[in-house]
Amino acid sequence: MQDYFFSLADALQARVQGAETLLLSFDGEDSDFIRFNHARVRQAGGVARRSLRLDLIEADRHAAGRAQLAGSLEQDLPLLRHLLNELRGQRAHLPADPYLNFAAAGPSGETRVEAELPTRAHALDAIVGFSQGLDLVGIWAAGSIYTGFASSLGQRCWHACGSFNFDWSCYHAGDKAVKANYAGMHWDPAELQTRMQGARADLEIMKRPPKTIEPGRYRAYLAPRALSEILEMMAWGGFGLKSQRTGQSPLILMQSEGRRLAPAVNISEHHGRGFVPPFTSEGFTMPERVNLVADGAYRDALVGARSAREYDAPVNARGEWPASLDVAPGRLAAGGVINTLDTGLYLNNLWYLNFSDRNQARITGMTRFACFWVEGGKIRAPVGVMRFDDSIFRMLGENLLGLTRERELLLDPGTYGGRSSQSVELPGALIEDLAFTL
Repeated sequence: MQDYFFSLADALQARVQGAETLLLSFDGEDSDFIRFNHARVRQAGGVARRSLRLDLIEADRHAAGRAQLAGSLEQDLPLLRHLLNELRGQRAHLPADPYLNFAAAGPSGETRVEAELPTRAHALDAIVGFSQGLDLVGIWAAGSIYTGFASSLGQRCWHACGSFNFDWSCYHAGDKAVKANYAGMHWDPAELQTRMQGARADLEIMKRPPKTIEPGRYRAYLAPRALSEILEMMAWGGFGLKSQRTGQSPLILMQSEGRRLAPAVNISEHHGRGFVPPFTSEGFTMPERVNLVADGAYRDALVGARSAREYDAPVNARGEWPASLDVAPGRLAAGGVINTLDTGLYLNNLWYLNFSDRNQARITGMTRFACFWVEGGKIRAPVGVMRFDDSIFRMLGENLLGLTRERELLLDPGTYGGRSSQSVELPGALIEDLAFTL
């Protein structure tokens, strides 16, 4: 795949004229996809996808286009030559781009992240075997994802990473369900079995009569998947330089007035995890880690190429939405968190989140899937759907009792246009009181 991309780059580079600069951004995958329903295979297939973006630049004018490729030089080169000629004709009619930014001279490099992935047959055997008797719905996605960059200035970069992601739900009745996942680079069927057993245990609790909870403030534990929903809202403009400079960040009070989260909160963009390439689609090299929140204080912003030119800042990310978030662990033992919670709500999942007051970082949303009432350090009953409305500064600031030592890796299950490489690794969070309005 690498040789194929570099061969395309060499052939297209030979067609560059005069003062033109050509940038090439490649992305592709070889993936298995399996859909399950009632713990049985309902759809199985594979995807071999190759896509190439061309940016043809002269001075501050540039035209861009994308082509879906067959993976054959004989088939793809005529298509790409035609696209290059089209871009050359378009560029003359386009205005100058004041924020156009690309690496005039950047290092070449190659990274390959080794993964231990099961064969499709082994994955099927494990999933079907461990889910016997369950009403399981889910999707398995696994394989290699490729990213490449080349420029007519001589730069050549390549990144290949293998991963798997099994995202599933087990239903009790109606919409009463338990949601879980298992993802990573190193497959261990014993770990999948453990998570399946945890889902079975939660399903047994879901069979108990539900407890009605009145609106109010309750001690709550946010499991990693629930906390990830809060982080996603923070990432909605919260960590990008552009949103910061334009006053649109939901964390603007941290940036402008020095508001802080709890000292235990440390959030970074961890490019070194390996799921995302160490280079941008403009040829810039990214640091291994960007510290976004350190000891509860806002530290650095994610800076994409265009914002870097606009605000005279160094590029440190492929874009200004996190792609590889990392939340540092705390000191709580996950196995003892129910005892520490004592009495309150154990929240496995949240959904339908939105800002109720963006400038104050206040979020509202609903509980979903396997949320339980805990009393005396024991899970007593499932709870119905509830609405919370509280601020990030309270949840992860003054009311944060602690984060767990153990963390969970979550991969974005999105497949629209291709398998997502976005990830987050984070602990669970114990909160003194969380405001529920409904």
